[in-house]
Amino acid sequence: MRAPDFSLLQLRLRLALARVGPLAVCVAALLLLGAAGSAWTWRQRAVVARLEARPPVAAPPVLAAVPAPAGANLNLALFYANLGQRRYAEQEVGRLFALAAKAGLSLQQGEYKFVYDKASRVHAYQVTLPVKGAYKAIWQFALEVLRAAPFAALDEISFKRELIAESAPEARLRLTFYLGDAAPAVAP
Repeated sequence: MRAPDFSLLQLRLRLALARVGPLAVCVAALLLLGAAGSAWTWRQRAVVARLEARPPVAAPPVLAAVPAPAGANLNLALFYANLGQRRYAEQEVGRLFALAAKAGLSLQQGEYKFVYDKASRVHAYQVTLPVKGAYKAIWQFALEVLRAAPFAALDEISFKRELIAESAPEARLRLTFYLGDAAPAVAP
């Protein structure tokens, strides 16, 4: 069997086009494009009809109206109401040592510093504690402190292990207790 000779086919196509004329070729091309466009349009209409025939999706439930944000005075009163009391600062340090003992950690001598911010009338009691114990126990201790004293912030925690062979890392925690003298009288 012989392979088709493309030069022969090309010659026959040129002769046929010369007999028909360029106008007929353009008309035939336009008819083919129109048929393809019609087929594509019918296909798109069929897709749209299928989508419209689907059952409607249930609307999402209407959420309850969110109350308007509280006024600035009420927010300020809530802020001061949630501060710890300055007169109990030493008890908070005692609570730190009790929570550390409960977690099986040993606390070393810490650094303690009082700071007062005149603009906000808030005392900040900064406590830096070196801690030694298991990594997980240190994190649990830090989280337990924050649960027990919601007016505390964990400012920094860093871990250090001098030797790979050491079983327990050393950590340094810096906590700040935000304290007030008494809740100031702010009208909501």
